[in-house]
Amino acid sequence: MEQQALVIALIGALGIGAQWVAWRTGWPAIALMLAAGVIAGPIAGVIVPEQTFGSLLEPMISIAVALILFEGGLSLNFRELRKTEGAVTRLMVIGIPLGWVLGTLACYYVAGLVWPVAILFAGILVVTGPTVVIPLLRQSNVASRPRAILKWEAIVNDPFGALCAVITYEYLRRVDDGGTLLSVVSALLGAAVVSGLIGYGMARAIAWAFPRGHVPEYLKAPVLLVAVIGTFVLSNLIQQETGLLAVTVMGVAVANMRLDSLRDIHPFKENVTVLLISGVFVLLSASLDFAALRLFEWRFAAFLFALLFLVRPATVLIALAFSKIPWNERLLIAWIAPRGVVAVAISGLFALRLNQLGYGNGEILVTLSFAVVVATIVAHGFSIRHVARWLKVTGATQKGLLIVGSTSWSVSLARQLQSLGLPVMIADTSWQRLSAARQAGIETFHGEILAETTDERLDLTQFQVLAATTENEAYNALVCNEFAHKVGRDSVYQLGGSGDDEDRRSLPEALRGRAMFTAGHGVEDISRREAAGWAFRRTRISEQFNFEDARSLLPDEADMLFVLHKDGRIRFFTHAARPTPQSGDIMVSYGPSRHGDPEANRSIAVGEGIA
Repeated sequence: MEQQALVIALIGALGIGAQWVAWRTGWPAIALMLAAGVIAGPIAGVIVPEQTFGSLLEPMISIAVALILFEGGLSLNFRELRKTEGAVTRLMVIGIPLGWVLGTLACYYVAGLVWPVAILFAGILVVTGPTVVIPLLRQSNVASRPRAILKWEAIVNDPFGALCAVITYEYLRRVDDGGTLLSVVSALLGAAVVSGLIGYGMARAIAWAFPRGHVPEYLKAPVLLVAVIGTFVLSNLIQQETGLLAVTVMGVAVANMRLDSLRDIHPFKENVTVLLISGVFVLLSASLDFAALRLFEWRFAAFLFALLFLVRPATVLIALAFSKIPWNERLLIAWIAPRGVVAVAISGLFALRLNQLGYGNGEILVTLSFAVVVATIVAHGFSIRHVARWLKVTGATQKGLLIVGSTSWSVSLARQLQSLGLPVMIADTSWQRLSAARQAGIETFHGEILAETTDERLDLTQFQVLAATTENEAYNALVCNEFAHKVGRDSVYQLGGSGDDEDRRSLPEALRGRAMFTAGHGVEDISRREAAGWAFRRTRISEQFNFEDARSLLPDEADMLFVLHKDGRIRFFTHAARPTPQSGDIMVSYGPSRHGDPEANRSIAVGEGIA
């Protein structure tokens, strides 16, 4: 009991620790989690999942994968699917069968597997999976359309890969009893349709119960999780491995029913998914058996080469032929196809079943599947950024700032950011208010930033910071609260955000963005200072001219606004945080114009003071 608790705690620490290191270093999280599990498992022997969890290991991993697939389905909006120009449909209808055929040929002629095992294993290999693709996309700067295609493919293909393996296995099992391929396929397709209907029916039940108050707010997330697990188990009782299809259908259906409750549940389910992905990957790699790896042969290396450089590229390029997807995006999609926990879990399951049926090569499926997982994670995880940059399929090279609210002050701030070489955009509901920004050559977004359709029109991944600067401080707080989980709680700022938490009339800090300026100036404060001729000043910090030197040369009334670090990060001075500029950083302040100079906002000092 105590040993199990210790192992669970260690798995959590290793998984989340690997993700944190990935965030700090920019290395692929999936590769670090894989390495952490290998070190703790087969190398150090601290984590031995089979001994610790016994027969519970397989259902634990299966339920975790089901929850991950459901959460992935919740991120699949049909509006986003329309952006993919039919690529996802092509990859499903053409890509899955074609990948299965080409993979079978590679398994038989290159890896040397017997035909039945080759067909079954190739079916498993059509999957990519959200457990590997989503962490990979989270840390890369891939453009929005190929990002959407890879995400949709990963989530949708997972259950179909399992079904391909099930079809092969059921045919092999029934062929001696007179079963035909047509009878097996028709029976399994019928079970798949029933499972899909179960998933859709559960989604409809959730969509009916939640808005009508039949489930209290504090129970909505638990009820949703239990419903997912119940749907998965029920579908698997009807036909093994159809549960993944059911939860995927359920997730996609719920995502497109526009439930207001999902906005509140989203942070919880996202946190659960991060924990599950971390835990599953550590368990996966800790289960690696060096004895099985000894079965690895050099021809398997040739098989991995064929899989990465022949099978996947040919599948994608043929499936997307004559489509509207540009060639550089097709090539990126053709390269990125990491395999994860689903491939290994299903391979291990069917390896035992094939041995029971008397087919050879079943025991080396686990070896091959682990080799495929490691090879694809390392190859794609460490190369995706470079390949995307080489193919020019990236978002903004440097993330900028989104300003909500077009005012004279926010336009001046945007011009200051532009002069520093940072991308900046101003969003406002008024076309007229945006005219000053357009005339200044600043990129604009016309529309309600809080509208649901904003996700279709605006890619938030291009921004590192959001600043709400409208004349309505309550609206500023609403915008910051809405986008905190997308941009980051420490990266949303607002004017008028430093109310006194002990004042019952002020909004609590949890509902506000970080206050711009250490004094937390509100809209009226900024208006008065602007009328008095206040302006922005920039100072470059150096070894000879530090932050204290720069601060001493400013007027006493001046306020620090933000620091632009030499790596491109922006940090605002707030009532709660005061970043310390280092050598090479640029400090921007806001204060009275010296000698009534209206051009003070152009000034910059390079190592010696304020010009």
